[in-house]
Amino acid sequence: MNHKSVIAVVAAISALCASPLAATAADKAAKPAAKPAASALSADQLSTAERVLVGQSRCEFDQSVNVAPVPDRKGHFHVEFKGKTFDMVPEATTTGAVRLEDKKNGMMWLQIANKSMLMNSKIGQRMVDNCVHPSQRA
Repeated sequence: MNHKSVIAVVAAISALCASPLAATAADKAAKPAAKPAASALSADQLSTAERVLVGQSRCEFDQSVNVAPVPDRKGHFHVEFKGKTFDMVPEATTTGAVRLEDKKNGMMWLQIANKSMLMNSKIGQRMVDNCVHPSQRA
């Protein structure tokens, strides 16, 4: 390596060390990790949330699903089935159907005019179908 190359490398290392990106382990330990902010829901998602039917829906094979708004988290819903609760938010659809998703767990609640269903999109399986909320009865 020639003299100019060494100087360029030393300058680059010095600049990096002076950079705020080069925090020491002591600096990292002194600052608690910030919690990621919950992503805000879009206007479309909040509009869809107003159409979510909350309460218990009776389903096929004498099963049921309960949908409840999450307190202090506008547009979020807890969807409970067989003792498991999924935190879901509305997602846009082109059909006008109401779709709630828990992307972390791969669960989706789909609500159409006359029934709803719970699906596991990770495995591509319907968990329960023919769920009818009292307001969906014809």
